[in-house]
Amino acid sequence: MGAHSLFLSKLKTEQRRELEDRLNKRQNEVCFICEKPIDLGLQRNDLEIDHIIPITNEGKDEENNFALTHEACNRRKSSSDLRVARVLCRFSRIEEMANDEPGQQGANLGHVLNAYGGSKHSLRMVVEKGTVRFSIPGDAGAPITTLPLSHDPLSRMDYCFAMLPLEYLHHDGRINPRSIGVNIRGLIEEFIHGRPQLHVTLAWWSPESGDEGKVQVFDGQHKAAAQIFLGVGKLPVRIFIRPNRNVLLE
Repeated sequence: MGAHSLFLSKLKTEQRRELEDRLNKRQNEVCFICEKPIDLGLQRNDLEIDHIIPITNEGKDEENNFALTHEACNRRKSSSDLRVARVLCRFSRIEEMANDEPGQQGANLGHVLNAYGGSKHSLRMVVEKGTVRFSIPGDAGAPITTLPLSHDPLSRMDYCFAMLPLEYLHHDGRINPRSIGVNIRGLIEEFIHGRPQLHVTLAWWSPESGDEGKVQVFDGQHKAAAQIFLGVGKLPVRIFIRPNRNVLLE
């Protein structure tokens, strides 16, 4: 349990049990942090009720700000904000799976994208007359997106800015082989508290054949991963078009 709760301290035993029942039902009978099952018949004495948003962060001492957790999960949580603790627990599971891969130490953006339904499709783009055109099927059909093509005078590369679904984003492990590591926590806390990181994710696109190729993210993977963990389904990306990949690698 985090900060003292005046609300909980006033509850009688039966009222607390009723609150536990409501929270457990609201959470689909899983721990708010680890998201593994809670069995009230077996585990009621090994559970805790805690504030989702800590009182010290202006969280309210009321039922809508309570969550039910395994006692062990709440005691070893890595953040007082249960939303952050839950995300970090998810990341730990992804990291454990990544470490099972031969020669892999830690999870990178590719592992996060795979866990959240990303990296499924290549993107067909038509580049001509200072514009880039592409079409992504969705609920509204397959609208055509036309973006201005800009030129970077220092790198002598062309690029555009796009908002792309995770399904069309891939991780370039050759240019950016680093794992995400512990830095993810600070970024998640920044985003949750409404303090955005203004650096845009960088990627490159070069068709393998014709006009279709993968959009490969090579910089900004920590910020991208933090947004994905918090439920963002599309990311703003600066895409270099048919770049010299050796320059990007250097």
